[in-house]
Amino acid sequence: MNLGLLFLKVNTTGVITLSELDWITNHQSDFSRLDMALVLKIGRLMDEGTIELDCRLPA
Repeated sequence: MNLGLLFLKVNTTGVITLSELDWITNHQSDFSRLDMALVLKIGRLMDEGTIELDCRLPA
């Protein structure tokens, strides 16, 4: 998984899954400063309510 692509997907869908959050926390030590800025942005968007946590409805 690529953090940049994940960030774009989360931004467009407005949803982040628990497995995606788990992947972020497991690979946090490998991230660059730019990657960490994206992680912080995802966290801020979650705090604002712009990104929902794991609430995808089945199609």
